[in-house]
Amino acid sequence: MNATDATATPTPQELRPAAKAPLPKADKYIWAIYILILLVSVVELFSASSREVQATNIYAPLLRHGRLLVIGVILTVCLSRMKYKWLIPLTPLFGIFAVILGTYVLFAGDIINGARRSTTILGIALQPSEILKLAVVLFIAFIMSRNQLKSGGVRTSAVIWSAGAVLVCGGLLFTQGLTNTLLLMGVSFAMMLIGGVQWKKFAIVVGIYLLAGGAYYGYKNMHEKDAETVAMEQAAAIEEGKTTADRTNIHEGRLANWWGDSVPKYMKEITSSNRQEMYSYMAQAHGGVTGVLPGNSRETSRLPLAFSDYIYAIVVEDWGLVGGIGLLILYLALLGRAGAIASRCSRAFPALLVMGMAVMIVLQALFHMAIVTDVFPVSGQPLPLISKGGSSIIVTSIAFGIMLSVSRWAVQSDKPKEVKAELNELPEEMGAANLGKL
Repeated sequence: MNATDATATPTPQELRPAAKAPLPKADKYIWAIYILILLVSVVELFSASSREVQATNIYAPLLRHGRLLVIGVILTVCLSRMKYKWLIPLTPLFGIFAVILGTYVLFAGDIINGARRSTTILGIALQPSEILKLAVVLFIAFIMSRNQLKSGGVRTSAVIWSAGAVLVCGGLLFTQGLTNTLLLMGVSFAMMLIGGVQWKKFAIVVGIYLLAGGAYYGYKNMHEKDAETVAMEQAAAIEEGKTTADRTNIHEGRLANWWGDSVPKYMKEITSSNRQEMYSYMAQAHGGVTGVLPGNSRETSRLPLAFSDYIYAIVVEDWGLVGGIGLLILYLALLGRAGAIASRCSRAFPALLVMGMAVMIVLQALFHMAIVTDVFPVSGQPLPLISKGGSSIIVTSIAFGIMLSVSRWAVQSDKPKEVKAELNELPEEMGAANLGKL
């Protein structure tokens, strides 16, 4: 080496600090689905609320809903940029908080439509049903990713822990609506199948759920009260401003009416007990194939909860059968895209996480649509991101943010050799096995 080489002046390019690696991009299809659902939400809430509040401020509910959507978008953006790994140590703490909140609301929450459904903390109304759904998905992803077997499958202890979490959280939500408990069970089934749980262990979970349900109804029948006593207790509870005595009687009554109802809808008389369903059917019939377009709805002024539990009826009235099916396809597309992302994850936790969040959102949407179209008995269930409701919007936005985070930080190259090489270089994270073959 000569003196000239040793003392050569560095070039400006050499002195320039190394540029940071560009931030990986989140999945554009998930973003597109999220934005499209948000647009539907704004349009349909305006349509559902316009006539109901025409005597006051027509824009007030829209503005409240808009503020919640803005908060949801901010959360989604922030979480999409956050590494999903940060959720791992927070999962147990969040689960404990959700169970404590659900237990508190069960005994001391605010009464909505005859049931304790929410509580107000620092001026913010929280519904534990939404928070518990999110907690169950996080917990199952956490416990199953830690207990993946090298030979394939999941340890039995993880399966039992997952079923136990569903029973605890589902039990807390049972008084609020049957669909909440069924939704948690459905999410657990889907995540167990995705996680590679063996069929024998899967059958154990089904047996646990059936045993728990049988034990509950056996106990209930042993302590069943006569109709006169139940009526007196409910009347006293209503007079004192408490929740109606036993919400399970309502669930059973709705199921019996739905199952044994053979009278055509057009022949039924509209009463105070069935007006929600009847006006919902009328809205859907009025929409026909192509709909009447937003703002022209005939039933929004008569349909109770048109902006929340029955918003899908207004969607069908506005956009017709075409719009209703289109919205269904949009939610199902989310599930398909989540599956594509999970198949490219190198570890169990993110794969289970993205699929769990997608299944939670899509299954909730399917329950809402099934209830509105009389495929399932009546039970309150918001349509994700579209129905009015702060807790539902926030939790759904968090779920979208987590899915986007997984797509940004956990998705590997399409080239299998590169993925395999990377896996060989990295230690096992949280005991998780490779789920690249999902």
